Amino acid sequence: MQVKIQPFLRMGTLLLLFLFTSEKACAEIIITSVDLIMLPSNVVQRGTNVTMKCQADVSRSLGSHPNYEYIFYKDYVPLNTDQMNAMDSLYSIPDARVSHSGKYKCAVVIKKEKKESSVKDLKVKGLLTPVLNVDKLTLTEGDDVTAVCTAEGETGFLTFFFRDGPEELYRKDTYSQKVEHNLTVTKRHENMFCYYTIKLSGSLETSNNSNVISVDFQELKIKPDIKVMPSTDVIEGDLITFSCSVNMTHQRNSELRIHLIHKSTTLSSNMTQEDYKMFAMANDSGKYECISKLGDVLKPSSVYITVKELFSVPVLSIHPAEVFEGENFTISCNISSFASEKIQREDITYSIFRDKTSVINNNKYSGSAGKVTNGKYMCMAKANEITKESQGVLFGAKVLVSKPEITTSGLVIVDKPFLIHCHSKNGSLPIIYSLKRNNITLNRTEVSDPHEKAQFLALISTPSDISSYLCAAENNGRVSIKMSERLHVTVIVPVGKPLMTVVPVPGNIEEGYNITLICGIPKGSPPISFRFYASNHTPIHNTTVQSNSSSFVLSTVNRENSGNYYCDASNNAGMSRMSNIVTVEVSLAKWKKALIAVFFMLLMVLLVLFIMIRYKAKRGKREMAAKLSVKPASPKSDDSLTLSLTHDTHYSAHTVEVNNKESVWSERPPDQDSLESPNEGDVEYTEVVHPQPEDPTRIPLRKGTDTVYSELQTSQGDPEHINHQRLLEYAELNHDLSEPVD
Repeated sequence: MQVKIQPFLRMGTLLLLFLFTSEKACAEIIITSVDLIMLPSNVVQRGTNVTMKCQADVSRSLGSHPNYEYIFYKDYVPLNTDQMNAMDSLYSIPDARVSHSGKYKCAVVIKKEKKESSVKDLKVKGLLTPVLNVDKLTLTEGDDVTAVCTAEGETGFLTFFFRDGPEELYRKDTYSQKVEHNLTVTKRHENMFCYYTIKLSGSLETSNNSNVISVDFQELKIKPDIKVMPSTDVIEGDLITFSCSVNMTHQRNSELRIHLIHKSTTLSSNMTQEDYKMFAMANDSGKYECISKLGDVLKPSSVYITVKELFSVPVLSIHPAEVFEGENFTISCNISSFASEKIQREDITYSIFRDKTSVINNNKYSGSAGKVTNGKYMCMAKANEITKESQGVLFGAKVLVSKPEITTSGLVIVDKPFLIHCHSKNGSLPIIYSLKRNNITLNRTEVSDPHEKAQFLALISTPSDISSYLCAAENNGRVSIKMSERLHVTVIVPVGKPLMTVVPVPGNIEEGYNITLICGIPKGSPPISFRFYASNHTPIHNTTVQSNSSSFVLSTVNRENSGNYYCDASNNAGMSRMSNIVTVEVSLAKWKKALIAVFFMLLMVLLVLFIMIRYKAKRGKREMAAKLSVKPASPKSDDSLTLSLTHDTHYSAHTVEVNNKESVWSERPPDQDSLESPNEGDVEYTEVVHPQPEDPTRIPLRKGTDTVYSELQTSQGDPEHINHQRLLEYAELNHDLSEPVD
C-alpha cells in the first residue's frame, strides 16, 4: 500500500502516521502456507480421475478481498495459471495415464507475494497392452506384410518395437498411439509381436508384449541345379560346359533369372536360355556358382572345378647375370612341367622377344652385350592352342667405369679437415671408390646413385701434401681399376703470429719525426689483410696485400702519439692472429731541450748576479757601521757569545745572542753615512750561503741553495754603554729551481 503524505504536515504527525500506515500495510496480506493435495491419492491406477487441490492459508486485513493467482507445475514446468478470489484452486487429470506420472507442486501469488508448496510425486501405474495386426497370415517367400502395433489411449512420448522372438525387426519413436510398418518375411512360421516403452523422469516404463501372430510361410522352390561337362577335373585346353536349371513345374514366373559367377565375376546372366561354354585355363580353377533370383529372393548352388596345367608358365633367364659391354650372354626359355597324357615336350614351341619384337623362334638366344642388345626380354611357349608368356626381364649391358675425377669442396686449409670428392661420368652402378695417398688405400665407399659422388675426409699438414691424394674406381672385379689424376688444388696456409716492429727504435723518437709501423708474418697464403691498432684497440689502418708484411707511417708525431701499438693479420683461412704490443714514447724535440737549457742557464746567471749585487750592498753598509761604532770595554770573563745555527731542508736560520750588557759588537771607523744619522739605529745584514744536501726521498730531482739574511738593529747611545735592545734575524730560503723534464 502506498501512503501519500503532504509535505506541510508536522514532523510528529508525519512519523505517527507513517508508522501506523506501515504496520497496516504489512499486516494486510500474509501467505502463511501453501499445500498441494492429490485426490484420491498420489499413487493411482491407469484410468483414474486425479484431482490436485492447491490450498493457501492467507492472513489479510478486515474488509480486504485480494485476488489469488494459482500456478500448477509438473516436473518444474508450469501447467496453467488461474486467478480467483477463492482460498484454493483445483487441477484435474481425467483418465490418468502413466505419462501423467511426475513431480507436481503449486504456487500462490498475491500482489507481489509468492509462496510455493512442497513437491509431491504422482505415480500412475499400468500401461496399456498393445495390439498387433497384420494384413495377411499366409505368405510366400519374398512377400511383404504390413504390421500395425496400437496402444489405444496411451499418451506421452512412446517407442514401439517389432520383434520376432529374440530378433528385433523394427523400432520407432513417436507421440502417436499407433505405428505401421512393412516387413519382408524370410522365415517359415514367423512369430511376431510388439511392445512399447515410455520414458519418465528418472525411469523407463515398459508395456506388456502384444499378441503373437504366426505367419504361414511358403518357401520358393527356385534353387538351381548346376552341371559341368565333361568333368570337374580337366586339363588346360579342354572345353567345359556349365548348365544351370530350375524346376519350373510348380513355378510360373517370367521374372526368374539365373546367373553364373566365378571369383566375383558374372560369366553369364541368363542361364535359363542356354549353357555357358569355355576353354579351361590353369587360373580357371575354383568355385563356380549358379544363383537364381526372383524378386528379392536369391537361391545359390555351387561346384568346384580343378584345371590342370597343360604346361607350366615359361621362365626366361639370362646368363651371366651381370654382363659388361663386349661380353657374350645367353638367354634361355624353359618350362618346368607339362601334362604328358596330352602332349610331349617336343610339341611345345618357343619364341623370344625383345621389346615385343621377335628375336628368335627358339628357346635359346646368344649375343654380344652392347647398346643394341639392351631391352626388355620375354619368351612365349605354345602347345594345343594354349599360349603362355614368361615374365619380362630387363636386360642392360653394364658399362665399365670411366677414369674418375678427383675434386674438393670448399677451401683447403693446412691442418684443417676438408672433403675430397671422386666421381666417374660413365660406369654402371654400383661403383666402388677408394681414396689413396701415395698408393696407400685410406678409405673405400660404394655409390649406388647416379647423381651421388664419393666423399672422403682428408687432412694435410703442408701444401705439398695435397698432390699425394688420388682416387680409384671399379665396378667389375675382373677388369683393371681406373685411377684418377693426382689432386691439384690451391692450399691455404693460415697466417703465423705477426711481429710488430717500429722504425726508429722506440726510445729514440722525437717530436716532428715520422714513425713507421711494420707488421710481418712468418707464413701465410696471400692475400693477407693487415690491421694496425693504437691504444684502447682503436683501429688506425687496414690493408690487404699479396706479400707477408705491410707498414703504416705516422707522420710528424707529437707527444700525443705516445702509447701502445699492435697489429693483426688474417687471410682466407678465416683465422686472425694478433702481434706483440710495442710501446712508443715520443720525447721533446732537441731544439726544445736546448731552449729549455739556455733558459735555465740564463736564469742561474741572473740569480748569481742578483746575489752578488745584494752582497756588495750589504757589505758596504757593514763597513760604514763599523766606522761609526765606539770601541768597547774589555770583556768580562763571564761574558759569552753564543751562536746557534738551525738548518733543515727548506729553511736556514742563525740566531746570535749577546750576553754582555755593555759591549761593542765591532769597532770600525765611522764613515760619513753613519755620522749623518746619529739617532737612528744601525741595521746590519749578514748573508750566509749554505749548500743544501739532496734528499731523494723527500725532494726528488731538485737542487738549491738557502740564502739567510740576518738583520741586527742597535740603538744609538752612550759610546761606552751600547744597549742592544733588539736583535732581529731574517732568514730567507730560496727553493730549488725545477729542471726541464724530457
